[in-house]
Amino acid sequence: MHFRSLGAIFLAAALVFATGAGLAPKVISAQDAAGTPAFYTERVAPILQKNCASCHGGMNHRGGFNMATKAGMQKGGKDGVAVVPGDPAKSLLVRLMRHEGPADDPMNMPPAPRPKVSDADIAVVEQWVKAGAMMPDDVQKP
Repeated sequence: MHFRSLGAIFLAAALVFATGAGLAPKVISAQDAAGTPAFYTERVAPILQKNCASCHGGMNHRGGFNMATKAGMQKGGKDGVAVVPGDPAKSLLVRLMRHEGPADDPMNMPPAPRPKVSDADIAVVEQWVKAGAMMPDDVQKP
């Protein structure tokens, strides 16, 4: 018997044992994970901290938008509601991060000369919004 075959047999036996003992890991879809406050804390908050907090976090609330608290995120700013849970297309935060306006639109976030948020990071924020935009109640960052 080859080493590779022994490894496959061992792995299969371990999975059978774990499943029978109730130890198998729960399979969580990416969308399910995005619907948890931990997803915000671990994945979304660092993106917002890096790209948005200098103008909309802490003591800075440009445009009346304070993303430093859950209440501020839910309220939005002078241009409207920032996040529509379940609907990234209606969420101003997502639309501005995508730079959906003209290239020189001052509403594009972050504004020039700062670079646009990466497509991968925008996808994370979209996933979070689509899953309900869950946040911890005591969020203080970004």
